[in-house]
Amino acid sequence: MLNFAHARGWRSTEAPSDALAAGNGLPKQKGGKHHAAMPYADLPAFIIRLRTAGGTWSRLALEFAILTAARSQEVRLATWSEIDLEKGLWTVPADHMKMRIEHVVPLSPYALAVLRSAIAIRREGTDLIFPGVNGGAMSDMTLLGVLRRMKEPTTVHGFRSSFRTWVAEETSFPGEVAEAALAHQNRNEVERAYQRGGLLEKRRKLMEAWGAYCVTDRNLANVVPIRQAL
Repeated sequence: MLNFAHARGWRSTEAPSDALAAGNGLPKQKGGKHHAAMPYADLPAFIIRLRTAGGTWSRLALEFAILTAARSQEVRLATWSEIDLEKGLWTVPADHMKMRIEHVVPLSPYALAVLRSAIAIRREGTDLIFPGVNGGAMSDMTLLGVLRRMKEPTTVHGFRSSFRTWVAEETSFPGEVAEAALAHQNRNEVERAYQRGGLLEKRRKLMEAWGAYCVTDRNLANVVPIRQAL
C-alpha cells in the first residue's frame, strides 16, 4: 500500500525496507481445518471390520478410497469407463479433480479386488462403479455414515493423511512420489517439469506396498497357533 501511494505521488518515499512491513500489520489468516485421521497402525484391523459392515456399495467405495488414497468425490463419481482393468489404471478426468488436472491412478491388486467385487454386483443402467441408492452418485455423507455406524470418529478425507503419514514414517519412498499419489501439485516449477511423467511406475510400487499394508492384520500375524492334539 505504501509503495502504491508513492507511485501515485501521495507519499514522498517508498515503504522503508527496514521498518515493519505492511503485510505484517495485517491479521494472520487461520489455517484450514484438519480432517480427523485414523492412525495408520489401526488400518489393517479396520479394513477387516469394514468388510463386514452394512451397505455394500458404500463400504466398497470406502475401501477403494482408502486403497487408492483418493478423494471422496473422485471415488463417488468414478465410472467403469475410467478403469483399465488390464493395465491396472484408473484415469480420473479433470472435472472430477480438485486441481482440474487429469490424474492417473495405478491400481494395486488389492484395489482391483474391490473392483472385481463391484463388478459382481454391477447395477444396470448406470456406468457408476459405486452407485447410490437411486442409481445416481452417492453423497459424501453416505461414506461418512459408514464410519459413524462403525463408531469411528475419523473422516473419509482423513485416510489420505493416514496414507501420507505411513509413507513418511514407515517407508523409504520419496516425498514427491507420495505427493504425486495424492495428486498434490508440486509448487516448484523446475521439479514439476521433471515430473511430467507422473512418476507412474514409482507410484505403482508405492500403492502396492500401501495395499499390502492395509490388508494385513499385524495383530493376527503375532498370534501363535495352538497345536492340535494328535
